[in-house]
Amino acid sequence: MLPYVNRRTVLGVLGGGLAMASSPTNAKANAPGIAITIDDFNLADTARLSGLQRDEAIRQALRRQKLKAAGFVAGKYIDADKSPQVLSAWSAEGHCLGNHSFSHSYFSGRDPDGEMADILKCESLLAPYAGFQKLFRFPFLAEGKTAEGRDRMRVLLRAHGYRNAPVTIDTSDWYIDQRLAARLKLAPDSDIAPYRAYWLDHIWERATYYDGLAQRVLGRSIDHTLLLHHRLTTALFLEDGLRMFREKGWRLVDASTALASADLQTEYDTLPAGQSLLWAAAKAGGRFDSELRYPGEDSIYETARMDALGL
Repeated sequence: MLPYVNRRTVLGVLGGGLAMASSPTNAKANAPGIAITIDDFNLADTARLSGLQRDEAIRQALRRQKLKAAGFVAGKYIDADKSPQVLSAWSAEGHCLGNHSFSHSYFSGRDPDGEMADILKCESLLAPYAGFQKLFRFPFLAEGKTAEGRDRMRVLLRAHGYRNAPVTIDTSDWYIDQRLAARLKLAPDSDIAPYRAYWLDHIWERATYYDGLAQRVLGRSIDHTLLLHHRLTTALFLEDGLRMFREKGWRLVDASTALASADLQTEYDTLPAGQSLLWAAAKAGGRFDSELRYPGEDSIYETARMDALGL
């Protein structure tokens, strides 16, 4: 994979190749950390890579960078043919597997007991794997739009031994992947370099935004959890992204370390509940309402930019 280069640089030299980046810098102890979390585990085949090839590419990137990730598996994507191989490999390589519910439905707060039943349905599929831990990631980062539903869900999760596994750096990587998939469907031989550049630029932009929010709200950088999805863009560009963070002076952190940190244990009584944990922290403080968009990340923020670039 190619080293990270800014999007504008890539678009200017697509015909001439890219220069190799310099060696990664040594991150300072107080530099922000970045942990990789990957949601959904939809193993359907895609252009360029099958589901199994995509998973191998993701794990290979993590192996090369000596990093342990966390995967949050939605039960509806677990199938008898591919999933045992993939989930066993994640377990054997020391990554943790968390629960992303069975149905991957949006939790509005209306039926916490039904949501918990759906989580337990997924748990029955994940429990046989050594990497499984009782970590739960809300689909769409939606933790309820009512105080009653939000608080009841928290009680239920604790009663069943679960910890919430929050995201601190939210992204719209899934939308970039969606646009790439549409292009490859129309033109399978399309150059993916502009999508790689946009993906890297987007990930870096959102990482610096949320780390800046941490510095303003908490007074310091933290060990972040980055939200990605089990998509073609992750398979193709993850290692480039990890190199980018190293080169920018960030520390690569195992997901289990980041998820166990005290910073990620705080619960904020915001409504709607969820989004990035740092979005919630800023919302709870009441000083940033004029700049906090809702939802924090979505396709609506990327469409015009990608259209303008012809992506």
